[in-house]
Amino acid sequence: MPASRNAEAELALIEQAQNGDRSAYEELVRRYYTRVVHIVHRMCGDMTLAEDAAQEAFLRAWVHLSSFHPDSSLRNWLYRIAVNAALDVLRRKTEEPVEDEKMQWIPDQAPGPEAALIQKEQAAFLQQAMKSLPEASRSVLVLREYGELSYEEIATVLDIPMGTVMSRLNYARNRLRETLKAQLLQMEQAYA
Repeated sequence: MPASRNAEAELALIEQAQNGDRSAYEELVRRYYTRVVHIVHRMCGDMTLAEDAAQEAFLRAWVHLSSFHPDSSLRNWLYRIAVNAALDVLRRKTEEPVEDEKMQWIPDQAPGPEAALIQKEQAAFLQQAMKSLPEASRSVLVLREYGELSYEEIATVLDIPMGTVMSRLNYARNRLRETLKAQLLQMEQAYA
C-alpha cells in the first residue's frame, strides 16, 4: 500500500479508536507492538520487563488516546509513552543481577560452542554498558539507534530541545565506547 494510503488508513483507525472502537485500536497495537517492544527491550535489557512495559504503554495510550492529535506522529507519541513506561518499570524493579537465561540474544545460524560463548559475552557486555548509561542518555541513544528516529523526532518524543538530543547522544556514544573498550580490555586480559 502506498505511503499516503497507509497514512490515510492509519488516520481512519485512529479516529475510530478515539471514538471507542476497540478493534481499530487493536489494529494500531498490532502495527506498532513489535517496534515498541524492541525500543523498550533496548531500554531495560530484559524481554519480560520489555513486554510488561509495552503492555503498560499501550494501556496508557488507550486511556489517553482522546488527547492524541492526528496531525502528530502516532509512532512518536507511542514511543514517548513507551520510553516513560520503560523508565517506570525500571524504577519499580529491584536491583537484581541479570541471569544468563534472561539475556536475549540471537545466535548465528550454526556457531560453534566457542563462537556462541563469545557472542553471548558480547551481548551481555553491550547490555551492561547500555544499563550503565544515565536514563536520559540511554533514552536518546535507543530512540536514535534502535528506533531510527531523527534528532527532531527524538526531541518531540522526549520533549527536549534538539541541542539537548545531540549532546545526550554524543555523551551516550562516547560513554558507551569507553565502557565497551574497558570491558574488552578486561576480557582480553582474562583470556591472556
